[in-house]
Amino acid sequence: MSELEFTLEEDGSYTIGNKSYISKDEVYGDYECADRGLLLPLFSEYTWPLEVRAFLYFMGLLYCFLGVAIIADIFMGSIEKITSKTRKVYLTSEKEDEPEVIEVRIWSDAVANLTLMALGSSAPEILLSIIEIIGNDFRAGDLGPGTIVGSAAFNLFVISAVCVMFIPKGEIRRIKDIKVFAVTTVFSVVAYLWLLIIVVAVSPGRVEVWEAVVTLVMFPSLVLIAWLAEKNFFGVPNKTDTSKQIELGNFQPADKFLRERQYFRDGRLDRDGLVAFIKEVKNYPGLTDEDAAVLAASKLVESQSHSRMWYRVGAVRSMTGGRKTQPQLSYKLKEVYSAMNEHPEAPTVGEVPQVQPHKNAIVDFHSASCAVMENIGKFQVAICRTGRMDNRVSVRVETIDGTATVDQDYIGINEILTFEANEREKFIDVEIINDNQWEPDEEFFLKISLLMDPEKREGVQLGRISIMEITILNDDEPGIVMFQKRGFLVKESIGNAVIPVVRKNGADGEITVKWRTIDKSAVSGRDFTGGEGLLTFKHTETLQNIEIPIIDDMTPEKDEHFEVELFDPEGGAKLGQINRTAVTITNDDDFNSFLSNMMQMTNANVHALQVHHETYLGQIKDALNVNGGDIENATCMDYILHFLTFGWKIIFALVPPPGILGGWLCFFVSLGVIGLLTAIVGDLASIFGCLVGLKDGVTAITFVALGTSLPDTFASKAAAVQEKYADNAVGNVTGSNSVNVFLGLGLPWLIAAIVHAVREEDFIVQKGNLGFSVGLFTGLSILCIGILLARRFFGFFGKAELGGPPVPRYASGIVMMSLWMVYVLFSSFQQYDYFGKP
Repeated sequence: MSELEFTLEEDGSYTIGNKSYISKDEVYGDYECADRGLLLPLFSEYTWPLEVRAFLYFMGLLYCFLGVAIIADIFMGSIEKITSKTRKVYLTSEKEDEPEVIEVRIWSDAVANLTLMALGSSAPEILLSIIEIIGNDFRAGDLGPGTIVGSAAFNLFVISAVCVMFIPKGEIRRIKDIKVFAVTTVFSVVAYLWLLIIVVAVSPGRVEVWEAVVTLVMFPSLVLIAWLAEKNFFGVPNKTDTSKQIELGNFQPADKFLRERQYFRDGRLDRDGLVAFIKEVKNYPGLTDEDAAVLAASKLVESQSHSRMWYRVGAVRSMTGGRKTQPQLSYKLKEVYSAMNEHPEAPTVGEVPQVQPHKNAIVDFHSASCAVMENIGKFQVAICRTGRMDNRVSVRVETIDGTATVDQDYIGINEILTFEANEREKFIDVEIINDNQWEPDEEFFLKISLLMDPEKREGVQLGRISIMEITILNDDEPGIVMFQKRGFLVKESIGNAVIPVVRKNGADGEITVKWRTIDKSAVSGRDFTGGEGLLTFKHTETLQNIEIPIIDDMTPEKDEHFEVELFDPEGGAKLGQINRTAVTITNDDDFNSFLSNMMQMTNANVHALQVHHETYLGQIKDALNVNGGDIENATCMDYILHFLTFGWKIIFALVPPPGILGGWLCFFVSLGVIGLLTAIVGDLASIFGCLVGLKDGVTAITFVALGTSLPDTFASKAAAVQEKYADNAVGNVTGSNSVNVFLGLGLPWLIAAIVHAVREEDFIVQKGNLGFSVGLFTGLSILCIGILLARRFFGFFGKAELGGPPVPRYASGIVMMSLWMVYVLFSSFQQYDYFGKP
């Protein structure tokens, strides 16, 4: 065959052989935004109405944001799998033959947060910047850098504002690891100052290779210095060692209160914690062992410390109708979970710190409960101080509604009580309102808590009885005394059997009642230490305990029991129906069998709540089913969101699960998928902005930054509300912002600078718009960080980054939100040359 003749005409058309063709520019030259996409459009759409195209691109952009969030969920599951690897550490214990074994994470928290976890949350922004430069023939664009800076602005200003304002009333959150936060904060400011310097000052309008190298090298420098700070290499001790005190925290109704009861210390499932929890659960009839295991798993998950990534995955799944990372209880179990806190026994609330009389003053109530007549008017409640006596200490005393409500049944109290040196007891006046209307017995609570000021927490800790129940009675009878239950089950190794004795139908005056043990199959001196004793109920007190030591003879035997009897009440009281109770000492072997079964069921429930999947089967099952298959607890909104995102879930279920090859295969495959989806997002955003008349820089700092940062907003809010400290809420924001610059701009700029150097060209970066945006953000970020620091150190704000008194809390949040609006508004004005051409 002869070669065809090729002829190029002046108007851009060309001829091959005897056929004429016209160029793409000739075909699409008169159509809007015909050349803005790297991958899009997939077919000719230029003849469609402009409004229709804009609407479709906007909806496509929103839908792709959901897709990015879902694949990022899988990506973070792989990161969680990688960073959760542990090693065993053996410690000495009381038992010579059995050393204590604990598991320690291999990954440092600081390193994990600033490398894999920061990459997980910032991957879309970083990949968008890289893809834009490569797709633009290694020329700098506005979308990538604009998204990097715009996302940083949204994260710092808006997320901080949300976290400051939405802390539950009366609570605060402080950053625990302040040294790491200081390092990441300094680097976040330095990162943007350096960006401003290289774009505006050192080499205006261009980026040289060495500048890009320095930008990229700052990333490992940040990780190294943060790790050294975490290891206390710089020798700056924390002002207070919060690990030495476990606080009861602020009282919250229902499940919030139970959350503070530390059955599972450090989020680990142990036998003693599970026994204590199941004993509490079994007080409520109609619950199966499976129900108890579900509640135990829920409590265990809530007791664990969680990373920011865990909260982000939870936020994404809530947005897409997926399987929740937090416990979802049925209506029945929610009622039980709430009922467990309606009448809490103060002696068992919280993990009680070891008493150190030489170091801390111990403050608590004399009794866990009391009862008063409705017409009593005012009465006094004693608050006792033991332990260290040579210092001046203060605590807060406040009332909390039960079935009795403030201003209707009693006068509310919220005051600070101060013990002077050597003062052992103080009284607080409680006033009951007599409304002359018959009502059943009602109760409310008095609560002692430590003050917010960390300095005033030193030298004082709460005692065993920090919450007191006050019952309002309709009579003035001395009451009846009786056992709480007809029988108690204890294991042989329990130590002391605690048997509650209650006073009902009146609590007027001081009464006494004698008790004695009666041998049955269990014999005093062989199986337990029996005898007689006297219980004294002071005026208004309604609960006392009998403690009987159980002897563990370490020999296998059948269940044995003995009885305890109440007799000879004095002070006008009478014996109630249950004046004798049986105490059964169960064989530990049978108990162990039951407990092992409970631990297996609890572990299975906890496993169902983990953020990653071990197999394809589990991953596909979660993708196909609403709420991950938990249909019983799925809401109507879950069904709607699952339907909308079903396509994405099915496609991404084909990504290898994190259980394969330790999570690394899933890491790289999902990163590649994020890159592809990010390229589509970049095209959608660029074409949409073009169609509605927005420049790429404006689209980047508004629509794209908002879409990529919205899951982080929900995650930070959840972490702020549920965590004890502010690290996962706002502490990681500055680190993420630093990584955005070092990787999101350092890496693509280095690639582009090298390519242009090989071409013997300059890598041009327009300094006007980017320089203005970076400079504005840097100044506003310093102001925002200053607000956070002021909140930490000034009592007016509650001496905490988050929460505190209402007025300064909302004022701080509004100011931070205003900073973001100022940034967006002024940066947009600059894009349209309102401040003059750059």
